[in-house]
Amino acid sequence: MNVTSKYDAVSRFLHWLVVSLVGAQFVLGWTMPDVHRDTRPEGLIAWHLVTGTALLAVMACRILWRATHRAPANHQAQPLRTLSGLTHYALYALLVAVPLLGWINASSRAWRVSLFGAIPLPPLSSAGSSFGHAMGDVHGVLAWALFSLICLHIGATLLHRFILRDQTLQRMTPW
Repeated sequence: MNVTSKYDAVSRFLHWLVVSLVGAQFVLGWTMPDVHRDTRPEGLIAWHLVTGTALLAVMACRILWRATHRAPANHQAQPLRTLSGLTHYALYALLVAVPLLGWINASSRAWRVSLFGAIPLPPLSSAGSSFGHAMGDVHGVLAWALFSLICLHIGATLLHRFILRDQTLQRMTPW
């Protein structure tokens, strides 16, 4: 593997930080109590909100870093590069859209949303907003779409590692 074909340390760090936050979000989302009309943002729900805002902040950093730093050369065949690019754009879009929709829904419930649990963020919908409540349902559906896309991404990684036996996995490994 050519050293220049590996992503830089910041890109790799941000990638694995997003992986950790998304993993935490799915665990929190699956284990927290169901959200109803009178549900308060306490316990696991509060952690889900904090982790979601952290994910948005890290994704903003990741997008800015990616926009200002070139990805290493990809020597895959054109169809694989195209499919990889489309998948990554979809992952980025969902990694931003899902937490934003959760924030909109939380705002419609008059829940306080803050970055890292400390910096208050403005509401993205008015309290009681039917649009904001509906976005909670979209948030759930798109979270499953994100989960599916992540499974596809992991499957592609395993394909490269064990079937194609190329160095694609090493491009993003932290070591």
